[in-house]
Amino acid sequence: MRTRVFSGMQPTGNLHIGNYLGALKNWVRIQHDYECIFCIVDLHAVTVYQDPAALRAKILEIAALYLAAGIDPKDCSIMVQSAVPAHTELSWMLTCVTPLGWLERMTQFKAKSAKQESIGSGLLQYPVLMAADILLYQAGIVPVGEDQAQHLELTRDIAQRFNSLYGDTFVVPNTSLPTVAARVMGLDDPTQKMSKSATGLNHAVGLLDPPDKIRKTIMRATTDSNPAVDIPNAGPGVINLLSIYQAFSGATDEEIKAQFTGLRYGDLKKLVAEMVITHLEPFQQRYREITADPAYLAAILREGAERVAPIANDTVHTVKQRMGLYT
Repeated sequence: MRTRVFSGMQPTGNLHIGNYLGALKNWVRIQHDYECIFCIVDLHAVTVYQDPAALRAKILEIAALYLAAGIDPKDCSIMVQSAVPAHTELSWMLTCVTPLGWLERMTQFKAKSAKQESIGSGLLQYPVLMAADILLYQAGIVPVGEDQAQHLELTRDIAQRFNSLYGDTFVVPNTSLPTVAARVMGLDDPTQKMSKSATGLNHAVGLLDPPDKIRKTIMRATTDSNPAVDIPNAGPGVINLLSIYQAFSGATDEEIKAQFTGLRYGDLKKLVAEMVITHLEPFQQRYREITADPAYLAAILREGAERVAPIANDTVHTVKQRMGLYT
């Protein structure tokens, strides 16, 4: 029996090459080795206000991008979080066993709440819903970025607390996959991870950006004060550009060193831009083909939800029994 993997993305912002190299590409690589559930976590998105029409459109866009990246719906489940009510049902039951102090110490909650005069309680409960997403499917492995590592540790804590109170119920998930994913930094600020919520015009290369926009964004990328590529002494901006090229090309460290040492930054950026464009062109073509058939996309999401619902419902039933709730 294959180990179950669960992961997902919020349908907000624009997916970029960091999402592809850091997550989607990795999902495609492992999808046939594990029992994979790839979710569009729309309930997480509404912890802050979302325009309803824009949110619905973005859900379909993210699903199409999953498929365009190479996720195989015959072997994996692609589903929308809110299409399976068990997510919210389990979230409430887990909320009741999660100490308030555990939630208040979450760094993301503290950072986001500090920026707002008033916040919704959903932002505080966000990590419990994430725990429910994972524990609902008894996922053994959850590939997440560093920004979600603390939330995954909380998931493990919640699972262990519930198991201690009510008996072994949940698989306690591992925190990483036995594969290495690229970590792409912002092109405007290479000290910060590339983010789909960032507002800078030259921060990221979107997966659906046209070639001219990709070139313009990469040509404006931050480098350093050296006149040319000097890998041992390169600044984070140059290292980021080289890492992007390497991640798309598959070149070895030695090949990168031989190709780029001494190259002027303008030429480096041109090569990186063309490498990105070359790889995104077929990706974007697949995306256009998928979105041209809305019925196909809707069927994939419906089938994905139908496939995972029995697992989710079985978990909820077991949790209710353990807690003494009426079933």
